[in-house]
Amino acid sequence: MFLKITLAMIAFAANSVLCRLALAGHQIDPLSFSVIRVCSGAVVLLILWLLSQTRQAIQWNLYSALALATYMMAFSYAYIQVDAGVGALLLFGTVQLAMVLYAVFHGEKLNLKRGLGLIIALMGIVILLLPGASAPSLSYSVIMMISGFAWAVYSILGKKMLGPLSSSVGNFLLAVPLVVIGYCILYQGTSITTQGVVLAMLSGGVTSAGAYVLWYSIVKRIDRIDASTVQLSVPCLAILGGALFIGETIGLRLVLSTIIVLLGIFLVIYAGKNSVKENK
Repeated sequence: MFLKITLAMIAFAANSVLCRLALAGHQIDPLSFSVIRVCSGAVVLLILWLLSQTRQAIQWNLYSALALATYMMAFSYAYIQVDAGVGALLLFGTVQLAMVLYAVFHGEKLNLKRGLGLIIALMGIVILLLPGASAPSLSYSVIMMISGFAWAVYSILGKKMLGPLSSSVGNFLLAVPLVVIGYCILYQGTSITTQGVVLAMLSGGVTSAGAYVLWYSIVKRIDRIDASTVQLSVPCLAILGGALFIGETIGLRLVLSTIIVLLGIFLVIYAGKNSVKENK
């Protein structure tokens, strides 16, 4: 399970880096990036489904597809002005808040230790990103938070899916026309380069398609609070990816913040397991 979670979080962070690389470098416009991303993901997932020996019937869920399409389009559009690290903070901070509130409202326990772990993890991200960073524009920040809310909905709905692959195929196939409709409504001109197309295809076919199937297999086995908390590691990974591929600097603050975030995540998961044992 730990390996699966690690791979999924790395893929989520890679999406932030790939999107920022494509848009900050003006390699492609955000709407075209979204269309290519969702189409690439749908094609890869459909091929994997067709090659699967234990092929389940495709599961169609319009709500999941709508959440996926909203997430992808808002995610791409926000990264025009928001850098990789701050974008990941806004995205997964919103994800955590939405999923924790939903979980508590639906009966999952938030004891003192888990609450403390959440606070520690959030403090780590604040220390990592806010001091010394220029504040992003309000409008693009709101767009990224909308993306985070949509991803939280997508993750929550994933607990009800029977098969990670069959449900992901259905979600992506349904999301394709939704993203295309969004493209037509919001169209402001097209700007595409070969590098932009390649980055969008990598985001859709590799770090989205495979990672989302993996994520759906994970969320079915952990509770919503754990699912929201482990995603707080993504901003740290996005900052690291930005340093490696975009040229952002790494300092002591990054190392310290990463340790704090991971400590908070460990506390939430550890306290949750102990709570389950005590209830038994």
